[in-house]
Amino acid sequence: MITILIVAITSIVSYICFQNTSLFARFDFSPYRILHQKEWYRFITHAFLHADWVHLIVNMLVFFSFGRYVEAIFKQLENNNYILSGELSYFLLYFGGVILASLSTFIKNRDNPYYIAVGASGAVSAVLFTSIFFSPMEKIYFYGVIPMPGIIFGVLYLAYSTYMSKSDKGNINHDAHLWGAVYGFIFPLLIDPSMIKIFINQF
Repeated sequence: MITILIVAITSIVSYICFQNTSLFARFDFSPYRILHQKEWYRFITHAFLHADWVHLIVNMLVFFSFGRYVEAIFKQLENNNYILSGELSYFLLYFGGVILASLSTFIKNRDNPYYIAVGASGAVSAVLFTSIFFSPMEKIYFYGVIPMPGIIFGVLYLAYSTYMSKSDKGNINHDAHLWGAVYGFIFPLLIDPSMIKIFINQF
């Protein structure tokens, strides 16, 4: 239910901001404005904006596909007394991913008044990699075509994001992908380190 709610709100806000450039500029991720004008809310609000329809649809499809699974896993963990609240843990995963995935970008561009970023990619990566933690051998379709175990996909994803982050090519925020993924994978261990057994037992 939380996944559907986030998808709905993000889609509505993104659509509204497609039509309203001033509103888009008010809520995008601008490290310079965050630091120099103390507009800290941008750490959160940028995740509800997207550059275009393709960006929005891809992010929300991936999030919807894996978010429902992770949400169900957290509910099961709550029922098994692993965690106090599945809903709270899911919120911490998603919005923690939004914030932590942006920190590297913030540090790199805090004095660059021209840099902006939008999108929920960091949070989506976090959710995806939490699903890989709980089901590392489950198949994920690379580019929607090539099936491979989630853990293999994860390694390739991290390697690619690291390389692209260092090369600094294109308009995609690969830092957000990378750090969102790292956060998502270790998130279950932040809740309870003993959950490493769940990961190991999948092999």
